[in-house]
Amino acid sequence: MNLTEQFKASIKNQNLFTQHDRLLLTVSGGVDSVVLTALCHEAGYRFAVAHCNFQLRGDDSNRDEAFVQLLAEKYNAPFHHTHFDTVTIAAQQKKTIEETARDLRYAWFKELCAANGYDYILTAHHANDNIETVLMNFFRGTGIKGLHGILPKQNNIVRPLLFATKKEIEAFAAENKLDFVTDSTNAENDFTRNYFRNEIIPAIQKVFPQVEMNVRHNIARLGEAEQLYDQAVLAHQKKLLHAVGKEWHIPVLLLKKTKPLFTVLYELISVFGFSPAQLRDVAALLQSDNGKYVASATHRIIRNRQWLIITPVQNDIAENILIETTDESVVFFRGTIQIKSENIAASFEPSADASVACLDTAAIQFPLLLRKWKQGDYFYPLGMQKKKKLSRFFIDQKLSITDKEKIWVIESNKRIIWVVGLRIDDRFKIKPSTSVILSLKYTAG
Repeated sequence: MNLTEQFKASIKNQNLFTQHDRLLLTVSGGVDSVVLTALCHEAGYRFAVAHCNFQLRGDDSNRDEAFVQLLAEKYNAPFHHTHFDTVTIAAQQKKTIEETARDLRYAWFKELCAANGYDYILTAHHANDNIETVLMNFFRGTGIKGLHGILPKQNNIVRPLLFATKKEIEAFAAENKLDFVTDSTNAENDFTRNYFRNEIIPAIQKVFPQVEMNVRHNIARLGEAEQLYDQAVLAHQKKLLHAVGKEWHIPVLLLKKTKPLFTVLYELISVFGFSPAQLRDVAALLQSDNGKYVASATHRIIRNRQWLIITPVQNDIAENILIETTDESVVFFRGTIQIKSENIAASFEPSADASVACLDTAAIQFPLLLRKWKQGDYFYPLGMQKKKKLSRFFIDQKLSITDKEKIWVIESNKRIIWVVGLRIDDRFKIKPSTSVILSLKYTAG
């Protein structure tokens, strides 16, 4: 079976796209993307050509752009091109040139699809690219998900040449007398991929001549192993992750019994922006005091009684919000709470306004937790020596169902200190011995 027939068979077997789809080919002008263009033409697919000029190689970058434009004209395909000041953008974003170029081109390709109705973005990644990717991911420590290599299809991005080796692609180009441009920087080792391609893999081949074939076979096996892994992870997620509004709750006792703990825990929290480096800190929450937490860029994991609560950092979404000693105000779903600590004056009189809580700072432990009330909550209403469930307290206050749904509480070390806007807890009231008061003022939003 020649390369064209293998190309069509691979697309059909993997259900990558159909003859009816409109394809956007990402073409650099190198042999891989030129062969991809030729194969799509021979197979009768409808396509347009897109080329990014990253302005990294002076005249060579402009030469490549002109070549790709002529290639598009040869196949009577629409041609899209753009220029990026990659070096400047990389410096501004504090990213590597490789990362910046990748992010820029894929963002632009998606814009082209949206504007022109293309169904899929095709790249010319091949089997050798996949081998390099797997080896780089192994040394980066990406875990099993990095060892399946480049996927043939991710959303609308398709890599239909992953079945073919570099030698097979070059042989096809030679047989069909296809012109292409050569990127001189491919021989340089400034970029990670080039270093693996030019140095690491050839060095391994001296010891294991069949390394490329062996890695390709491993990619296939690891892809199937990952499917089993994902099934096991999904089973743990269903057992351990409980959706509560816009938060996720994990039962501490059940998680402690889970094995392997670190692997399962990482799979639970990684989707919320937590890194492998934070894993041990999160695991330590299983033994920590109430109110301790670990934060990612988007979420916090808070230890609250027998639960780990994964809550958005964005307070107007979160239903469990930590208040630190340094906070002067907290904005949440129902409004704002102003926070002030001050020495008590001789003439001090606690406010009679229910929207203001004046508390004895000495009795309070930070961080405080601002959260919605829940069934089973209780406190000692001001003036009472016996505890009362909030549900009973709400009946006494003649609150409607909708009123009760709006109630939040603030707790310190598992004890409610204030039913926000209604009553403080008697255990935290101002006493003759109080020297510093904590003032909390609630303003409805």
